[in-house]
Order: sequence, then structure tokens, then C-alpha cells
Amino acid sequence: MEAMVSLFISRDGTPIACRCSGTGPPLVLVHGMAGASTRWAPILPGLEEYFTVYAMDRRGRGESGDGDGYAMEREFEDVAAVVDGIGEPVNLLGHSSGGLFSLEAALLTQNIRKLVLYEPLEVGATLPEGGVDRLQALLDAGDREEVLTTFMREFVNIPPQEIELIKSTPAWPARMAAAHTLPRELRAEERYEFDAQRFEGLHVPTLLLTGGDSPQFFKGGVEVVDAALPNSWIVVLPGQRHNADQTAPDLFVREVLAFLTEG
Repeated sequence: MEAMVSLFISRDGTPIACRCSGTGPPLVLVHGMAGASTRWAPILPGLEEYFTVYAMDRRGRGESGDGDGYAMEREFEDVAAVVDGIGEPVNLLGHSSGGLFSLEAALLTQNIRKLVLYEPLEVGATLPEGGVDRLQALLDAGDREEVLTTFMREFVNIPPQEIELIKSTPAWPARMAAAHTLPRELRAEERYEFDAQRFEGLHVPTLLLTGGDSPQFFKGGVEVVDAALPNSWIVVLPGQRHNADQTAPDLFVREVLAFLTEG
């Protein structure tokens, strides 16, 4: 059955689309950079048995709109608008920057039951010198595939075989269509500073996922977020890196379900 698309209106008036499927309590999925809602295809069957899944297309992607200019704060508001628009407490799962936006959204809404954040923050990572400008030049030249592969290889340290796996998935065209969002997000992320004190009162139960083979800057980010939150747990996915939902979907779903269906 084809997923139904629901639209939610963010604070600045931008429509945010979600692909809805499954039955049960609501679970919102927020993808990271260089992605779209279609990235979740490998894990959807396992989640749809237990939840009504709302897979967001972040602004500038898929069937979502886009605003004038760009600021990370609008993305925080987008996630909160979807959560509040559903009309009941939801579970919220975010990957990479989508995890950071989900964490920030938790300060804007009271309607989150549980949080799952997969490597939402980088600590100690440095962007390749001139890297964002090179991505922009590739984009201007129309080489969207090279924009994505360069980003994955040089910015996220994804191994070549894992990049080829991602390129072979049905979600790859949607990733290429969203390539224009990468430079603006990378520049905004460079300016973002994580302030642990802002999250001292956030008592939402939170599962923090990290790959056992992930780069240290992702593992360090998970540790920083864990130290900031009063009600969080870290689970390490053995042998995985930054995309276990693609490379080990059964393992990923098992850990997510164990957390979300407990209690």
C-alpha cells in the first residue's frame, strides 16, 4: 500500500510533508543531511507493525516546501510543528542532523513520549579545508552525484563499500534531488554551539545510538549529549557506523523497538 502524505504547517508558514504508514501510536522519523523520507525504506516494515510512522521530508526536499533564507532554528520548528500537529504524544527518532533537530524540537513541544537519537552531534570534527566551497562548485556544475559522494567520503568518513550500498538503494534519486541543501546546512552547522545547560530540564526518556565502528567525532558527540540529558541511555551497534539503518536494518529496528515498546 502506498504511503499517504500528510502536510503540517511550520511556524514560518512552510508546509512540511510526512509519508504516513503503519498502525499504532505515532512515530516521527527525521532524516539527516543528504537525505529524504525515502531513506527509511529498509526499516519501515519492522516499524509499521507497531507504529503509525510519519516519515518527514525536511524543508527543501520531497513534497515539503522551503523558506526564504535558511536557519537551523526553522528546522527545529518544523519538527515541533509535525509533533504538535499529530494531536497526541509521539515517539521521535532522528538520524544525524535530524537527531540534533529532534533534540532541539524537544525544547519546543510537550508532546514527545520518547526520543531516539542516532549520532546527533559531532565533537572535534573539522570540515575539509575549502570543502563546502567545493561542494557548491560541484552543485553549480550540475554534478549532484559527486556532491553526495564527496560529502559522504570527506565529511562523514563513510567507507567506499558503504557509499556504493547507499547509491544502490531506491532512495538515491531523492538524495540527489536534495543535494542543493548540503552547503547551506554545513555552513549553519559550523555556527551551531551545543549548550548542555539548555537541556538540563529535558526529562524525556532518550535512547542514544552510535555505531561501534563510527568515527570518534560521532561517538564523542553521543557522549556529550548523554552527559547533558538527565534521562538517557547509550546503545552501541556493534560493527556499524553512521548508517546502521541501511547496513544492519534488523539490528537497528530491534534496538529501537526494545526501547520504544518498553514500559
